[in-house]
Amino acid sequence: MMKLGVMAVLFGSWNLKQVCDYLVAQGCQTIEIGAGGYPGKTLCDPAVLLADPQKLQEFKDTIAASGLEISALSCHGNYIHPDKAIAKQFDDDMTNTIKLAKELGVDTINCFSGCPGDCEDSKNPNWVTCAWPNDYQDILEWQWNEKLIPYWKQKVAFAREYGVTKFAFEMHPGFCVYNPATLLRLRAAVGPEIGANFDPSHLIWQGIDPAAAIRELGKEHAIFHFHAKDTKVDPYNTAVNGVLDTKSFTDEMNRSWLFRSVGYGNDYSYWKNMISALQLAGYDGAISIEHEDSLMTPTEGLEKAIAFLKQVIIFQPKMTETWWT
Repeated sequence: MMKLGVMAVLFGSWNLKQVCDYLVAQGCQTIEIGAGGYPGKTLCDPAVLLADPQKLQEFKDTIAASGLEISALSCHGNYIHPDKAIAKQFDDDMTNTIKLAKELGVDTINCFSGCPGDCEDSKNPNWVTCAWPNDYQDILEWQWNEKLIPYWKQKVAFAREYGVTKFAFEMHPGFCVYNPATLLRLRAAVGPEIGANFDPSHLIWQGIDPAAAIRELGKEHAIFHFHAKDTKVDPYNTAVNGVLDTKSFTDEMNRSWLFRSVGYGNDYSYWKNMISALQLAGYDGAISIEHEDSLMTPTEGLEKAIAFLKQVIIFQPKMTETWWT
């Protein structure tokens, strides 16, 4: 059965109990916790918890008392960054997150694939977006064969020892895995531990139909987690400049698209199609709200998303028989 949840990185200085109490009061059933990398460690620092059994037990007790289920630990980062010091920081966070997952009984880690440079001497990542000139194809092959695939083969093997069986990638532009084709390519190369943290917001502005993408990934049982985040594509700005946009997210009037709270980018019908596609694919995990709407405060945007999704999520499992006959 699907469950309503929240990625709990938007609460500022709130402590874990305050966050849990708030989510329960809003009718949520799951919590997704940032454990390193870009999501930060405000509510959960794996290195601290692993080193202090008492703090770890307090963390477990707080979650248990709330009745919430941890849907995943989130450790988004660029573990194959060409700057080795930066890569090590992200990789250390991932290693500690894997170790903590075992202590918490969590089998899913949400993350990015990462993106290397274009050679061993690179200083910054190089995200390739076109097939010509041919240099770009050469870069892609080097990135995948020399960096991306070897890293994830090693990390998956390490994670198996700790009971982590699902690396749920957000298909995010700027990283090697950014759409269903690249996700399935890495899954084929590494193994069934590679799947999606399906976040439609990053697909919508690329021109991908999320419901169609869900059906494609569902054939491979490759959807491990779901982020409920919306995107509004600006028809005027996109008509002029297309969807590739490097303007600041604070420049709302001039961007081609904006992240929006669920329901403010697309309507009920659009989201019902997505949820129905998840049901057809047999997905029975969290619908975890990630709120990054610059036009709303954290709590107002979140509460509007919760109210919207309560009308959209299919909470009961699909029946195996046609009950109406």
